[in-house]
Amino acid sequence: MPNLSFARHRRILLSLPAALVLASASAQPADASRVLRGDAAMGDWTRDAPGVRRLITVTDLPKPYATSSARSFSRIVTRPANAVPKVPAGFQVDLLASGLTNPRKIITAPNGDLFVVESSAGRVKVLRPGSDGRIEETVVFAQGLRQPFGLSFYPPGPEPTHLYVGNTDSVVRFEYRNGDLKARGEPERIVSTIPGGGRLEGGGHWTRDIVFSKDGSKMFVSVGSLSNVSDDARERNRANVLEFNPDGSGFRIYAWGIRNPVGLAIEPTTGDLWASVNERDGLGDNLPPDYITRVQEGGFYGWPWYYIGNHQDPRHEGKRPDLADKVIVPDVLVQAHMASLCMTFYTGTQFPPEYRGGAFAAEHGSWNRHQRVGYKVIYVPIQDGKATGEYVDFMTGFIREDGQVWGRPVGVTVGKDGSLIVTEDGAGTVWRVRYTGSTQANATR
Repeated sequence: MPNLSFARHRRILLSLPAALVLASASAQPADASRVLRGDAAMGDWTRDAPGVRRLITVTDLPKPYATSSARSFSRIVTRPANAVPKVPAGFQVDLLASGLTNPRKIITAPNGDLFVVESSAGRVKVLRPGSDGRIEETVVFAQGLRQPFGLSFYPPGPEPTHLYVGNTDSVVRFEYRNGDLKARGEPERIVSTIPGGGRLEGGGHWTRDIVFSKDGSKMFVSVGSLSNVSDDARERNRANVLEFNPDGSGFRIYAWGIRNPVGLAIEPTTGDLWASVNERDGLGDNLPPDYITRVQEGGFYGWPWYYIGNHQDPRHEGKRPDLADKVIVPDVLVQAHMASLCMTFYTGTQFPPEYRGGAFAAEHGSWNRHQRVGYKVIYVPIQDGKATGEYVDFMTGFIREDGQVWGRPVGVTVGKDGSLIVTEDGAGTVWRVRYTGSTQANATR
């Protein structure tokens, strides 16, 4: 079994000298020929390992309340000395930065600078890599923001003129030119009517991601729900992806019934909008799955009355029968309550060909489940712009063998050199995953 070989590998690593542990960042590959399905696909973190593949389908969904609802919040512990996330054979993990305050979304500027939000501190930082990819300079680009999360350069392409930032209650932008380490002036408010959330706005989902359409003509903004599963008037313009013109005009709801579309991304070939989504809580350990999906214009994804197609939430029994046949089934179902956050498409050439065109997504980790799931980065295979439905564990190891958590992945971006950059807000670190080659077969397909 893949998880047993991984556990043996971890025990070996723990017995090695620290220098050898750091040199052994790649985990033993799992059996990529086997796909976990059904109940096995919904297993907990003890079955995680780089290369483990899962396929969850609509027919696998348990009935509501098949298990009780749990409150099992992770208590973040100090990162153990020399702890390094695990990745497939042939890849190397490097710690790029530490000591950050609540690092969340991260994006790559055309010149290779890494822009990262420190959400609770209300600021954006620039991490400037040197010729070897290591961070040589860290500078505060802007501060005094309101729970910033989303970041996007505009217009798309090699010569952006602005950096857009998604505050919890607004979208602002800064003038920007390639290489800027400091904002050129005060932020210009582009959208002021977004419902806020979190500690500044009386609760509810607070993250607001931003992406621009492939041609730069439209701006998409994600807004999560205020509640778990309420349908009252306070949810107006929430649980949606909103669309605007880049100047903030032209507001409309692009897609709706998406409980918390935390991460947005544009598929580079088709130009389709995709989202990484947190579904609702309270229906049991394995219901309903979180998901990653292409977001269809005008599409309805069920919240709060339905989930994963026309499955009615029992807390809204009998409501909105007119919508039952309109609920879109998402493209990729992932383990329930993993808290799927940021996502990105792999546009580099450093990784082996089987990764190119696929997506990476950060799974922040569960609280509404008896046994933990998430706390990892997954890879989503995509062929000709369409997901296969499977997903593959790519970066694990943020949980100690005793079940205590030291890291919670949030942001993912592709570096200028083709490496994958990952933020996590448990220990406040930034990691680089690069491909170095190996005689062992790659475990993703």
